[in-house]
Amino acid sequence: MSASQGTHRVLILGAGYAGMAAATQLAARTRRDDVQVTVVNAQERFTERLRLHMTATGQRLAELNIPHLLAGTGAQFVRGWVTAVDAHAKTVRVDDSRVLGYDTLVYALGSVTDTAAVPGVEEHAYALDGPNGATTLADRLARLGTGAVVVVGSGLTGVEAAAEIAERHPGVGVTLVGQQEPGASMNTRAQAYLRAALTRLGVQVITGTVVTRVLPDGVELAGAETLAADVVLWTGGTRVAPLAAAAGLTVDDRCRVVTDLALRSVSHPDVYAIGDAAAIRQGYGVLHGTCQSGMPTGVHAAVSIARTLRGRQPGPFRFGYYHTPVSLGRNDAVVQFTRPDDSPRRWCLTGRMAVWYKETVSASPWPTYRRMSRLPSSGAFWPRGGRFTRVREVR
Repeated sequence: MSASQGTHRVLILGAGYAGMAAATQLAARTRRDDVQVTVVNAQERFTERLRLHMTATGQRLAELNIPHLLAGTGAQFVRGWVTAVDAHAKTVRVDDSRVLGYDTLVYALGSVTDTAAVPGVEEHAYALDGPNGATTLADRLARLGTGAVVVVGSGLTGVEAAAEIAERHPGVGVTLVGQQEPGASMNTRAQAYLRAALTRLGVQVITGTVVTRVLPDGVELAGAETLAADVVLWTGGTRVAPLAAAAGLTVDDRCRVVTDLALRSVSHPDVYAIGDAAAIRQGYGVLHGTCQSGMPTGVHAAVSIARTLRGRQPGPFRFGYYHTPVSLGRNDAVVQFTRPDDSPRRWCLTGRMAVWYKETVSASPWPTYRRMSRLPSSGAFWPRGGRFTRVREVR
């Protein structure tokens, strides 16, 4: 049924940070309208990607249930894997057996670790894409006792994972391997603090190199040097599912949906793309996937849909980064405050204050969703980025 015939069907694919923000915000803003909001996700459990390094070291987290959060909002939940999108027919196939129609689609399927770019990763390495994989790694580490763990990727995910493993398993030798120095985007003080914390935890750091192959018992570095490893954790880069490209949507070279200023697909304006699955351009470049920017994209898409349904034009999305919080085990952390373009400011937090700040950030999405459900306007506040993101700067 189309919007002109009655109920307007909005289908949200993915219930990560961005998808849940879109669902709770849109359901709250269209309660009095003839709008049906449906969320499709492969699992009922919400994946706290910000805490997967904790799950990977055997720490129990709260069981956050998506249908429970959506209860009372008016949004419906469908559990299943999205296997195909037909942008022409405006349908989505779930589990290859069920077909759902839509009038407006919100594409929020996110990203996963890129395990296909380097030989041996899929066969021999672990990845932190969800609770199941993280729990499998935790079981392996618990059985390891002593041995060697190589964490590939010196970005923030790799740093947090290496620190957590080293702290929880002091008998294990942990090596962090990557092209860049850990904390390369931070200022001198924050980066030095991060490196000192890794040293204190016994993490060996190897930078300026790439892993060219993962072996059953180690990794091969450029130049044919080999590092022995009982366990390899791969955190080097992400990829997006090819569903959008297969549906005929315009995507970039990483299969992310290319959007206009309002977060609509440039080729299919009835499709909004948010979070990691979208190539969203700002004055300073394309957003990189984080909870920090993902939730605002979900809120903005919801606001844009609500405005469009009422005959109004959606406004441009603008977002400016403001911090980079990094945990260094359970009792240490560093928080780098940033300019809107994600470059470092002079200010940073370290130690216990940074631990408190990081935990507050990690715990904030769920109370934010509940608050948005009661008071939709509360979700529409985030740094717009000033001169860094002005519409005239976006091309």
